[in-house]
Amino acid sequence: MALIVQKFGGTSVANIERIRNVATKVKKELDLGNQVAVVVSAMSGVTNQLVGYVNELSPLATQAAWSEYDQVVSTGEQVTCGLLALCLQQMGIPARSFTGWQIPLQTDKAHGKARITHIEPDAINAALGEGMVAVVAGFQGIGPDGRITTLGRGGSDTSAVALAAALKAQRCDIYTDVDGVYTTDPRIVSGARKLDKISYEEMLEMASLGAKVLQTRSVEMAMNHGVVVQVLTSFADVPGTLLVNEEEIVEQKRITGIAYSRDEARITLTEIANIPGMSAALFGPLADANINVDMIVQNITEDGRATDITFTVPKGDLDRALAAVEKTRDKLQFKSLHADKNVAKVSIVGVGMRSHSGIAQTMFNALAEKNINILVISTSEIKISVLISEEYTELAVRALHAAFEMEQA
Repeated sequence: MALIVQKFGGTSVANIERIRNVATKVKKELDLGNQVAVVVSAMSGVTNQLVGYVNELSPLATQAAWSEYDQVVSTGEQVTCGLLALCLQQMGIPARSFTGWQIPLQTDKAHGKARITHIEPDAINAALGEGMVAVVAGFQGIGPDGRITTLGRGGSDTSAVALAAALKAQRCDIYTDVDGVYTTDPRIVSGARKLDKISYEEMLEMASLGAKVLQTRSVEMAMNHGVVVQVLTSFADVPGTLLVNEEEIVEQKRITGIAYSRDEARITLTEIANIPGMSAALFGPLADANINVDMIVQNITEDGRATDITFTVPKGDLDRALAAVEKTRDKLQFKSLHADKNVAKVSIVGVGMRSHSGIAQTMFNALAEKNINILVISTSEIKISVLISEEYTELAVRALHAAFEMEQA
């Protein structure tokens, strides 16, 4: 008897009919002789509605306000897990629901974006041992002060992988509205190809660079704990994509996937004195404001006395980032400050970069042939990202997909 953790996203549980469909998938796994724990998201659109209610009433300027934010927005998952448990019971399948605090799934106290510190598996193991299906509310836990916390948007993926690790599950199946991981967004490239397997490292890069299939933290947790993850759809009985160790993929293509993100904003400061401590003085206040800085480029003048610094932040954080930068004006003495929201990041990802040459040249040539200007470049061992004007996003994705012949299996 194997233990399988199944996770169903918001579109999979969007209404009662779809919750019944989820229950049949749970039963199918049980009929194979397996134990099943299920993690569910809120019904599609519910979390946004709850967040809207909170934003109408509060600017969320205090820790106390964020505590109440979590109290409100966590209720969406509580509704779903109760409904699914009821549905299973009506099918004659013993089931009980668990909220985050009932497990307990313990987190730090960073309300709105808490990180899991420990999961105590005894209560769920006891339910499983009694032949029950454990239906768990994703996205939520309990902080050290006894208050409900939430894990950030997409946090139910992390809940599921963490639970699979704590229960030592054989596999974690994450059901979404897509039937696997593709070479790129099939809405942009009709010839995008579904991958049978993708390495944890590649999926981590894809998720962090804009691919919406899995939350970044869930992939990182799966990689760190060796959790076998399968991404598949709840709307059809077709194979999904397995996340595996790199060694399990026999022949690596040059590029595995292309990701893009329109959630980017660029900030440029000009003529900062080129002396030690300036970068720390700039990026320290941004870190203090919990603003994630991504791409960074520094251009030193010919005489070496001054430098321009360009960096990117999430578009939604631009106003706060600009406010933080303004506080450094007296120390940095920069000549000008420019901001641009009309940019996008396009990235190519693949562990095959380690063993193939000419990847950057192929990428840059493909963009140049479409007259797409590159604003910023950043690289890692298995990815190259470029910042371009947002209007060229889809053109760039199509050009790169063709240049690396990614439609071929």
